[in-house]
Amino acid sequence: MNPKDTWAAAARPSPLYRVCRVLMRLIVRGYFSGRIYHADRVPKVGPVILASNHVSFADPPIIGTGLPRCLNFLARENLFKPPWFSRLIRTLNAIPVDRDGGGAAGLRTVLGRLEGGSAVLLFPEGTRTPDGAIRPAHSGIGLLVIRSTAPVVPVRLFGLYESWGRHRAFPWPRPIVIKYGRPLYFEALRVEAATANKPRVKAIYEEVSREIMTAIRELQPCRDVAEFPYPSPRTWRT
Repeated sequence: MNPKDTWAAAARPSPLYRVCRVLMRLIVRGYFSGRIYHADRVPKVGPVILASNHVSFADPPIIGTGLPRCLNFLARENLFKPPWFSRLIRTLNAIPVDRDGGGAAGLRTVLGRLEGGSAVLLFPEGTRTPDGAIRPAHSGIGLLVIRSTAPVVPVRLFGLYESWGRHRAFPWPRPIVIKYGRPLYFEALRVEAATANKPRVKAIYEEVSREIMTAIRELQPCRDVAEFPYPSPRTWRT
């Protein structure tokens, strides 16, 4: 199959994915008064890593609502134990990983998805924030970025921690914002890492991780962050 055809097939949502995305968009727009900014910064086809802050269990479907292409995301292995739920989340492009998210099998699967032209959502912090603050990244995302050829699109969620962070058992209906940043490219560091010694390679992984977290922190929900509710942008195009 032509690589472009492979990439197009990887970006094409399944019927179930489309249905779930429509339902999630209704929830985001209705229940959360959600706004999406710059979803067009995410490439419509081809490999891409989306790196986001992590505030709730609902982050993956909420981040996916603004994209015309389907999104792959990581899920803990224990979620795949019930057969019926395993079939469901696999259909929705879930990737099983161990509790720490750093297992070799999970890494190979993620790299395989990227090589096939998929979009993969990662949370560099590794776990949900306990207080709403953005935490330092694990170096694992640096490893994934360097070993792949994919650009990285930073993503930041605003308001979702207050609505459905660890301190809430049920989501509170307050406005949220999903902001997609400009793609980051690490070609020079990939070339360097190919011939560098182990200490330098490790330093490159950490450098990439820090740069990604900086890009996430620098995203703002709108020009006037004091204005509430947020002004309606022209971004619900898909």
